[in-house]
Amino acid sequence: MLNGPTTFDVNGMSCEHCVRAVTEAVSAIPGASDVRVDLSGGTVAFVAADVSEAAVVDAIDDAGYDATLHHAP
Repeated sequence: MLNGPTTFDVNGMSCEHCVRAVTEAVSAIPGASDVRVDLSGGTVAFVAADVSEAAVVDAIDDAGYDATLHHAP
């Protein structure tokens, strides 16, 4: 389970509609809060409270985008 500040890389976002779609998808996940999408960086960051990685990937996939947990270099 994910807890605390969390970032996912999101592929396929190209406009503000994409930002809204990803924001709404992640915001609908129980335990996800303070959702911020960075269009130019291709990421979504949020604060997780017992959120599964699969739930985030599935929600973003359902919105039409590919997502992977971001691993800092």
